[in-house]
Amino acid sequence: MQTDTPAARRAPEAGPAKEPCAPRRGRPRSEAAEQAIFAAVEQLMEDGVGLAELSIERVAAAAGVGKATIYRRWPNMEALLVDVVARLEAPPPQLTGGSVHDDLVGMVDYMRKRGLAKRSRWVLKSALGQMNDWPELRAIYQERVVKPRRELVRTIVRRGVDEGVLRADLDQELVCEVLIGPILLRTILWDDAPLDDPGLAHKMIDAVLNGVGAHPPRGESH
Repeated sequence: MQTDTPAARRAPEAGPAKEPCAPRRGRPRSEAAEQAIFAAVEQLMEDGVGLAELSIERVAAAAGVGKATIYRRWPNMEALLVDVVARLEAPPPQLTGGSVHDDLVGMVDYMRKRGLAKRSRWVLKSALGQMNDWPELRAIYQERVVKPRRELVRTIVRRGVDEGVLRADLDQELVCEVLIGPILLRTILWDDAPLDDPGLAHKMIDAVLNGVGAHPPRGESH
């Protein structure tokens, strides 16, 4: 009878050594979870929940996700709400690089359409209205959403001055306000002012450029 010695028991040949697993870089963002969170906030607001009543816990429960899922994307409720409101609005227009006139018309027309969306979408109107009572949220919204839009207008105006389309002797900040002021008046202060004319932006920009254009209207002189 043969003895079953260690030498007789040969282990199967080992395959090639496996390389150590590379460390994971973190969980990938889940588009489905993000959309569920956005939808939950919008639904809560449609149900009459005010901005001040919203919380990470309440949104997480409504979206069917954990609080950690929200905190991985947003540091606090204010940041989440700003993204929700920005999502409800159309993205700012891309500058065409064409004429200064066309870029100004595109910017004003974007604001016209935004005004129409605010009137037709109760959630957007409610959110923007409540921001005035929530200074922290309003400050974040101003920094992340409003400020880039203003800088977009400044970029067009600076290019207009450089190209000789706009007068260089005027304060550029004032020119920005004069160009954008009329559409802001209609979309913010005068809620019943008509905005459905697709040619409104052209009319506004043409009217203003007659005053701040580098060349006076035909038949007039400085």
